[in-house]
Amino acid sequence: MATAETKPAKATLPKSVFAVDVPNHELLKLAYTAFLANSRKASATTKTRGEVSGGGKKPWKQKGTGRARFGSTRNPIWRHGGIVFGPSGNENYKLKLSKTSKLVALRQALTLANQNKKITVTDIKTTGKTAEIAAFLTAQKFHEDAKVLLVVDDKTPELLRATNNMQQVLLVRANYLSVYYILNADQIVMTPAALKVVESWLAGGDN
Repeated sequence: MATAETKPAKATLPKSVFAVDVPNHELLKLAYTAFLANSRKASATTKTRGEVSGGGKKPWKQKGTGRARFGSTRNPIWRHGGIVFGPSGNENYKLKLSKTSKLVALRQALTLANQNKKITVTDIKTTGKTAEIAAFLTAQKFHEDAKVLLVVDDKTPELLRATNNMQQVLLVRANYLSVYYILNADQIVMTPAALKVVESWLAGGDN
């Protein structure tokens, strides 16, 4: 029965991706914020005075009461009235980052991870059992509470089944890497095949 591979494969991380210049963290912050903003859903909604039920009857006559005139109890200044300028559910929170900026930010994030010795390149083999991945992580001598990012070239059914119930493990295809995933990971495990995908994707362009 196949088990998770525990011996790390020897691999040289390309300097064009994992050893670039990081003059500051401004671009990383932009990419991180853009990921969160683009993942945000406009689910919050409020009702305007025209959408709140009730309020069809004038609360009191126009004149002679000594009170201010009102035509509806759904007026926004009344309790249980409508909401002025509230969210409608159609808000667009997306932030745009140019393709070049995204690639540069990814290279910078991987460089910082490499400098902090967070990256391990090794094969990951499993028959689909969570215990095998748990044993694999233990063999890597990672902290038990470490957030581990597993970068693969393909999400096989076995890998998905083995990691599905592991809250501290995130399985990501190499071409879906993001600055958010990289910066949030305590350890990054990358298969040799995934490394080739990352190198092919990110090696070109300005550093």
